[in-house]
Amino acid sequence: MTTLAPSATADDDHPHERQSGNGAGEEDKKPHGKMLHPVVMMIWVLLAAVAMTYLIDAGRFERHDKLVVPGTYHVVPKSRTLATLVAPSVSKSTADQAAPASLVSAFVAVPNGLIKNAPLIFMVMFVGGMFGVMRKTGVVDAGIDRLLQLTAGNVYVLAPLLMLLIGLGSTLLGFISEYLVIIPMVMVLTRRLGLSNLFAVALVAIAAKVGYIASVTNPLSLAVAQPIVGVPLFSGIGMRIGVFVVFMTLGILYLLAQVRLSGFRLTAARASLEAHPQTRLSRRHKATLLVLSVAAAMLVIGTRELKWGNVELSAFYVFISVVTAVVGRLDSRGAADAFVDGMKSMILAGLLIGLAASVELILQNSLVLDTLIDHFTRLARGQSAVWVANGLMAVQMVLDVFIPSVSGKAAVSMPIIGPIAQLSGVSGQTSVLAFVLGGGLTNMVTPTSGMLLAYLATARVGFGQWLRFILPLFVVLLLLSGGALALAVWTGY
Repeated sequence: MTTLAPSATADDDHPHERQSGNGAGEEDKKPHGKMLHPVVMMIWVLLAAVAMTYLIDAGRFERHDKLVVPGTYHVVPKSRTLATLVAPSVSKSTADQAAPASLVSAFVAVPNGLIKNAPLIFMVMFVGGMFGVMRKTGVVDAGIDRLLQLTAGNVYVLAPLLMLLIGLGSTLLGFISEYLVIIPMVMVLTRRLGLSNLFAVALVAIAAKVGYIASVTNPLSLAVAQPIVGVPLFSGIGMRIGVFVVFMTLGILYLLAQVRLSGFRLTAARASLEAHPQTRLSRRHKATLLVLSVAAAMLVIGTRELKWGNVELSAFYVFISVVTAVVGRLDSRGAADAFVDGMKSMILAGLLIGLAASVELILQNSLVLDTLIDHFTRLARGQSAVWVANGLMAVQMVLDVFIPSVSGKAAVSMPIIGPIAQLSGVSGQTSVLAFVLGGGLTNMVTPTSGMLLAYLATARVGFGQWLRFILPLFVVLLLLSGGALALAVWTGY
């Protein structure tokens, strides 16, 4: 089991020393070491997707209002010659003839993936810019120092509270990309305690992903999935609340156990804090914190009531950056430099989000995705209700590797899964539970999740390092998810 070793930076000897550089709190040593660079890893995944377009039959479903029409799948003829692979043009499929991806198509898919996710990528970069301005005002360091002094550096109190708040935002409101702004702040917090960046990203990612696994009232998951199978929107909340409580409790306990295994000792943290001069928040800091509090409230209202998307969120983060600079009394040049430096720290995260989208584009353009959906859903037919429910979760887990978009996956899979579930004695409510459990679990470990890679890139944590850390918790949650689906079938949920 991987432990959270204290960070090997200068902050180990001086945990309260201010960091210089960009808003992400860049370390002197990169944590990737000899591990595969995330961009190189995504390129290998992209090449694997190209290979799949030659190995898997092409096919398609008919669609009505972007929803798959069940029973309409048919194979589309496709040429598999190597001449297609080296063709000097982008391969294009039609309704009557499919074309596997050429190498040119693979390279073109990269900018197309960036274009497809451009609103999200710019939002991520503006999050970095906003944090750069916040860090420049000094309010982040002062606020975290003050928080640690008030709690005596007790991570066993801080971590559960932060994880609960993050999890509630994720499971109730569907927050996930919005939490990128929290990771740099949690990184500052963990450095003060002598813990690694892996702890920082784990605190945020476990809580956010568990929230998505439960999806108590997550509009991104439920608004598409539940109406398709004919159940009222946000109904069946009791079972999902139970999943959230159990899974979040396990996630918190797992993280705290890893903190203890890392060698963290509360007495040492308290002694280090006592040796540091008491921090007092100035009026300027308090005013900046007030701006951030109002911004957090507006974020909830904007996403929940005003239906803000990534473009509106990007504009909001730019606006908050300007207000923060004014309230924090930064000169225009200093504020602009801080914003640009913060954006630079998110370039890798944005690139990974675009590369993840390019994998889906490759499979989609070669008419492979519908074939995968048809094959996977056939495997779940003809079994007992409990096995079908768990099989549908497995189908969602596999599909999530190829279709990271929650709403997009619901649109292509739920019209097929719904009838299969009903014929097998599985209720629509249980099939929705299988949908949210499967997608949420895969998003904890899949290299095609642009947002997971963005989290890791922001914290400068390698994917292999994350995988070794999270796998034990993932296996436990997977087994419990299977048990939850069996319980749902037995109780007629």
